Amino acid sequence: MPRGRPRQFDADAALDRALEVFWRKGFDGASLTDLTEAMGINRPSLYACYGDKAALFEKAVDRYLSGPAAPGLRLLAAAPTARDGVAALLAASAAALAAPGNQPTGCLLVHGALSGSGECAGVEDMLAAKRAGTERAIRARIERGLADGDVPAGTDAATLARFYATVLNGLAVQARGGATAADLEAVAGMAMAAWPAGTG
Repeated sequence: MPRGRPRQFDADAALDRALEVFWRKGFDGASLTDLTEAMGINRPSLYACYGDKAALFEKAVDRYLSGPAAPGLRLLAAAPTARDGVAALLAASAAALAAPGNQPTGCLLVHGALSGSGECAGVEDMLAAKRAGTERAIRARIERGLADGDVPAGTDAATLARFYATVLNGLAVQARGGATAADLEAVAGMAMAAWPAGTG
């Protein structure tokens, strides 16, 4: 005899709806009622399929990284030079962060759990680790540029990566505050003026 009843919902589609709730409201602001109503499931189904709220949030974050956040990182890696890659990442992020329509503005990794109840502590650590992954990707591309000769010798890859990761986070904050894609693109362009002179 089969155990229990078969799942009566599309787990991936429900996760996409949970992602949107978390993106709009953050971890602390998204209640279980918000989530279950958006996902079209009840609480027992949520717990059975995804775990607790924190586990659901981490799954939503991973969905975000493999979905809305992925194009910019692909451009970063694929560009012919490190400078081109970082510029493409900033430009793609500027366009996506303030996208018109129904997509939430800002970045889930930045706004997901900036502050809140004690329940957020582990979530904040998880988001910090995910943001650090973006910074590592930028650093790896700069280090590849150093090896290829398109980044000036002696460039501090760690500090330069941290600078552009900070710019990315700042673009997200500005987008959440109402900045347009054009506003963000102008900031991204100015940030590229800080690229080390000499090559690239």
